[in-house]
Amino acid sequence: MVPMISSALKPAVTRLINPVARFALRIGLTPNAVTVLGALGLVTSAGYFYTHEQYFLGTLLICFFALSDLFDGAMARISQQGASAWGGFLDSTIDRITDSAIIIAVLVPLIRDNNHLSYVLLITLVTGNLIPYIRAKAESYQIPCAVGIAERTERVVIALTAIGLHGLGVSYVLAIGFWALAILGIITVAQRIAIVRKGLAVK
Repeated sequence: MVPMISSALKPAVTRLINPVARFALRIGLTPNAVTVLGALGLVTSAGYFYTHEQYFLGTLLICFFALSDLFDGAMARISQQGASAWGGFLDSTIDRITDSAIIIAVLVPLIRDNNHLSYVLLITLVTGNLIPYIRAKAESYQIPCAVGIAERTERVVIALTAIGLHGLGVSYVLAIGFWALAILGIITVAQRIAIVRKGLAVK
């Protein structure tokens, strides 16, 4: 399987965000509070700016609030309490909400304009939720399933880049970005299903 890109970047990113995470803990913020606040800001920004077709400004704000996804994990790791099962569950659940909110908010004006690209976004919405579901279900069978051509980080970066450039008037970038996401999503779903099938066959 193709190794997922972001795993190679995580050590460098961790070194950059740890000092900020320590500061947030010192002023009394908790990882779960950062998770919820970031999600509220992201969903609100997507719901307002994308549905009003203000794609570039909306993307800037979403990128800002998406930083909470980096900080909450770092805060949990370095805090005295450490990571908790509840925190992991909350983070994973909110990831599904925020990822879906971004695509749904872009879908609204596309459907309103009868744009056929909306069908491609529906594919990315479905695969984006299937990919983590398959992994969670596989791990319930004790089958490691952290595989795929592109993990969540890459998919979010592709989506936000395409949406932001679309807001700057770059031709066809929204279609190119989401066609790429749809294809990557289908491939990743197929890869994970194959892993689960192989894992269950040997049990």
